[in-house]
Amino acid sequence: MSEPVAVSASSRVLYLIVCAAPPAQQSADVVPVLQAEGWDVCVIATPQASHWMDLSALAALSGHVVRTDYKLPGEADPLPKADAILVMPATFNTINKWAQGIGDTLAASILCEALGRGAPPVIAVPCLKMDLVRHPAFARSTALLREYSVRVLHEPERYPSPLMVPWSEVIESLHSIAQGPREA
Repeated sequence: MSEPVAVSASSRVLYLIVCAAPPAQQSADVVPVLQAEGWDVCVIATPQASHWMDLSALAALSGHVVRTDYKLPGEADPLPKADAILVMPATFNTINKWAQGIGDTLAASILCEALGRGAPPVIAVPCLKMDLVRHPAFARSTALLREYSVRVLHEPERYPSPLMVPWSEVIESLHSIAQGPREA
């Protein structure tokens, strides 16, 4: 297992929202890559994705508890405020719920709130079968998310689904977010 990468106090906080698609199983490999890019990574998993991941290992790598469910009223949020959100892998289910404002999981609720608030910036990296890519709800949902400034990195004509866009494009998008002004 990889050792966590030390992040400085000036690191930007990145919420890595992980949905239940096969790449969720590699989340422990993703965290150190994002940390090496200067992000303080906080993992938030959908309930189904949490079954595919080693939550203890992810907590040790990130230095933060892995959130999968809502906190109780009056409890302090165990995670710092996000400067950016990366939804990777993003599933058909989560993308459509997010676009329709259905916050039935912590992950979907965080995404719905970010869309309504217009901050922090969000990058979504879908991973789904071509049958679902061709479903009319997916096109409508991704168009709506893009209309509201979500960067949806999905090019099935270049990278056939369920393959996600290459890491270099995800990192490039994160760099462009990092160049933007820090939210007060």
